[in-house]
Amino acid sequence: MGNINLKELALALNLSTATVSRALRDSHEISTETKKKVLELAKKLNYEPNPSASNLRSQKSKTIAVIIPEVTNNFFSQAINGIEEIARQHDYHVLIYQTHENSELEIAFMRRLLSGRVDGILISVASETNDDQDFKDILNELPVVFFDRVNENIDAVKVTTDDYESTYKATTHLIECGCRKIAYLMALNNLSTGKKRFAGYLAAMKDNNVTENEALIIPDSNNDDDNYTHIKKLLLDEKPDGIITSIENLALPCYYACRDLKLNIPRDVKLISFSNLKTAPLLNPSLSTITQPAFEMGKEAASILFKILNKKYFEPNETLVLKSVIIKRESTGF
Repeated sequence: MGNINLKELALALNLSTATVSRALRDSHEISTETKKKVLELAKKLNYEPNPSASNLRSQKSKTIAVIIPEVTNNFFSQAINGIEEIARQHDYHVLIYQTHENSELEIAFMRRLLSGRVDGILISVASETNDDQDFKDILNELPVVFFDRVNENIDAVKVTTDDYESTYKATTHLIECGCRKIAYLMALNNLSTGKKRFAGYLAAMKDNNVTENEALIIPDSNNDDDNYTHIKKLLLDEKPDGIITSIENLALPCYYACRDLKLNIPRDVKLISFSNLKTAPLLNPSLSTITQPAFEMGKEAASILFKILNKKYFEPNETLVLKSVIIKRESTGF
């Protein structure tokens, strides 16, 4: 029989290509029994790995890639600092790719990186819906660690924050400050990150017997001018006494809209936002924030990637959850 490829070998064994690929690489994730079965059939069917692909991967590039939605976001710039600190310790370079929330660009970057340009990828996924199969195919070829914004349907290591719990605490904080009409500025609704944050808000409202009102829930439009217009309309029509913004980019439009409507923060409306803005304490009034451990997350994600690259033990489907901190400032009356 002539040579067969990896997909045909996987089909003959009734296993996934990922499992067969890892078995052939003697990965610790695959049982000895499975490895034996794969190697025996591979030998019998004259399976030969693609020499050009394996040669490229056997040559270490001493480079890792970081794929993020945007560098200008304070969270991601701090995460990159954490990643670079760990990369320097391993004498590695870091390539940074911005997707601008475009999932097609994201997959194009990842496919390009399969050429042997990098040894592994750290990724925070775009807010558009992603094609799971593309990610699965790439994970068969290169080590990938997800951080902050993760794809829940993919078996991979993920480093996240306590999105549900931190939004629950932020909502409870506003309620304790006397708010009863709490608006929620929604974003990342296609991702588990956004869904968990919104679920935390709803749960806190319910547990504190505060009525949920759909008119107080405003989706992010990815356009600053539109966001400003929607927030201004919300303040005029619904007159919320509290606002939670689920991403940093929605905090400043709230300040502008309140200023233009001559509303006083925190007397007329209290505000808390997910934000890693270093200027949050300097805003007028200073901004109460749900601050994520961005630098630590970058360090953790990179440390795990290097463990994988150095074939040290790790849990292949581990999810590491880091705690965010609620910092109470003047915008919620502190």
